Amino acid sequence: MRLAKVRKRSGQKVNYDREKIFNAIAGANRDASTPSDKLSAHDVERVTDSVEQAIAENEIIGVEAIQDQVEKSLMAHGFYDVAKQFIVYRQKHAQRRVAQKKLMDTYRDIFFADSVDIDLKRDNANINTDASMGIMLKLGAESSKYFVDNYVLPEEFVQADKENWIHIHDKDFSLITFNCCQIDLLKLFHGGFSTGHGFLREPNSIRSYASLACIAIQSNQNDMFQSGTLPQQCG
Repeated sequence: MRLAKVRKRSGQKVNYDREKIFNAIAGANRDASTPSDKLSAHDVERVTDSVEQAIAENEIIGVEAIQDQVEKSLMAHGFYDVAKQFIVYRQKHAQRRVAQKKLMDTYRDIFFADSVDIDLKRDNANINTDASMGIMLKLGAESSKYFVDNYVLPEEFVQADKENWIHIHDKDFSLITFNCCQIDLLKLFHGGFSTGHGFLREPNSIRSYASLACIAIQSNQNDMFQSGTLPQQCG
């Protein structure tokens, strides 16, 4: 066949590789709805052959054009369910490419924009995202969110979060630990409590109660993310 080069989405030209077409069809075949919809190995080879024949006269062809022909060839052979799975596969990967571009745009803002100019760098009051470590923490947080959205969460939850039907708080930590655990402060402070280094009486004023509440919540967070403990905070 004359086809010598394939133009990737980046514009880069690479050598034609029949195996990539075969593997793409085989991948869609694995997701067929029922066993009766699945193609045999011979069928996958036949469809691959027909794709090759259809694109053979091109010296250079784009990836999208090849994928269009895969869809056409699957349907021409009557393999409608596998064609559907291939279309779904393409859509998912297109969505991931869009998400990846968005992540790169977010990285650019984190690196080069000031926190006074964008909300992205002000969404955590505990982090100075204009400082070097704050930038690194923010880069890690946004990468984690991207991974959770695209490779972990069921698609319906991702979509619900995007459309603000639900809010997944601290999504970047969701694979590591639970965050913002609730503490029953009334139970904790009632009658006072021991820190291990001494005994604290029950607070008698709103000021001391609020101060102890902040320490308890901060300590609880440290227990999850660092190595601090309540006795160390209160001692």
